[in-house]
Amino acid sequence: MRVDGQYRFIQLADGREVSSHCVLLAQGIQYRKLEIPGVDRLTGRGIYYGAALVEALACKGEEVYIVGGANSAGQAALYFAKYATKVTMLVRGEGLSATMSKYLIDEIARTSNIVVEARTQVLEAMGDEHLTALKLGGPSGVSEVPASSLFVFIGGAPVTSWLPPCILRDGKGFLLAGPDLRSDNKLTDVWHEKREPFLLESSVPGVFVAGDVRSGSVKRVASAVGEGSIAVQFVHQYLAGF
Repeated sequence: MRVDGQYRFIQLADGREVSSHCVLLAQGIQYRKLEIPGVDRLTGRGIYYGAALVEALACKGEEVYIVGGANSAGQAALYFAKYATKVTMLVRGEGLSATMSKYLIDEIARTSNIVVEARTQVLEAMGDEHLTALKLGGPSGVSEVPASSLFVFIGGAPVTSWLPPCILRDGKGFLLAGPDLRSDNKLTDVWHEKREPFLLESSVPGVFVAGDVRSGSVKRVASAVGEGSIAVQFVHQYLAGF
């Protein structure tokens, strides 16, 4: 993407460019991958990223393993616990308190078929056509457990490196917009309008941000849809100024 005066240009994969007065960036994020042997081969064959709502019914009566200790992993564990006989959360840290909201921790503690294995990580996924076992490393050493369903909730990363430096990002690469821009002292170097940025406007006038790629977003579909509709309203306000 490049900016030239009042125009914003997006370059397509085949080299062509599309110009416009406004751009809405809503490309979401990419799930971080579990970098261990066997994962690439078995992704979609017993190993899934997210997908709790889609796959939970298919796991009825099974033992489900979840990697991750943040809120998304906790919410998934509670949902799976309604269908699975047992849900085992594999957490690299000392526990959940540093990465998960207390209300979720309390709810997990009250759910009898959820087990939290702290200081434990997956070392290898095994199986030919489908996941059959996991090799785990934990406080007691290395062990192998039978498993047919592993769900990974280790966060996501924004794909924003293709954007120009004038579109400001936070320390993790998520796009800053609206009031959050004032937390970055660099805004004065790139913002030359007399007005303040609109609520979902980036550091480049006419370039708006919505959904998971925005810094501080709650990473939920409903929220992303709502932000998209709000951003369109600001697009109309911006265009009315021409």
